[in-house]
Amino acid sequence: MAHEHMADLLDLDAEVLGEYHREVAGWVSANLTERARVIDVGAGTGTGTLALARQLPDAEVVALDVDGEMLKRIQDKARASGLADRIRTVQADLDQAWPDGLKAADLVWAANSMHHMGDPARAVAQIYQMLRPGGLLAVTELESFPRFLTDPAGAALEERIHTAMARGRDEAGMHMHEDWPARFAEAGFAVESERRFAIALRPPPDSPAAAAVTRYAMVTLSRARHGLEDKLSAGDIADLDALATTLPARNDLTVRTSRTVWLARKPAG
Repeated sequence: MAHEHMADLLDLDAEVLGEYHREVAGWVSANLTERARVIDVGAGTGTGTLALARQLPDAEVVALDVDGEMLKRIQDKARASGLADRIRTVQADLDQAWPDGLKAADLVWAANSMHHMGDPARAVAQIYQMLRPGGLLAVTELESFPRFLTDPAGAALEERIHTAMARGRDEAGMHMHEDWPARFAEAGFAVESERRFAIALRPPPDSPAAAAVTRYAMVTLSRARHGLEDKLSAGDIADLDALATTLPARNDLTVRTSRTVWLARKPAG
């Protein structure tokens, strides 16, 4: 169930934040030739993989992830989109030795995956080795997970949820507070750009977009409810259970989140 929730969450993120994902993929792709070779590190269900394949019609895109079920979703989407001839999936634990046979890339894309690496410095150094001279690294990291509730009680509940989530990520050793530009520089990269995207969406009530936001909120809050049982009060758990029944009828949900994207270049020499 946890796996299904995560995969569904990633797919809903791609749907609800589609404009943001297209903008980032377009911005990054503008720095490449169409025949680029791309590696998507920690590809999840393929949001970046498919967006880059569409932006770069002659590119070869390799999706790397530790989860075979996630990679199967990418394969299914690639076939459905007519992109299967240009998208390849490789199952790999990127905290171990990276798989043999990967050709040097023009772009390594890492969207919300680097904070999962056990040793960020090692991961960035490995990416440096995988890039051709002059190649580009694009890293996206979350500043905040999505928030949906706008009423005072709901906003306060989400604040407590986010605090508990942050504590859990710190306890798990995730690198949410890493100085990524410093890591890039240590590995030999030159940081070319940094952009922060502040996202605030409120789709019209009763629209398909509003229905997608509702599903996104339900999956996000359900995942929080089941993942934080030992970190939230009984009252907060009860409030989350109540939300599960009332969210579908609400028309005041928004999506508020922020993400930062860095572009770093391996020297051409």
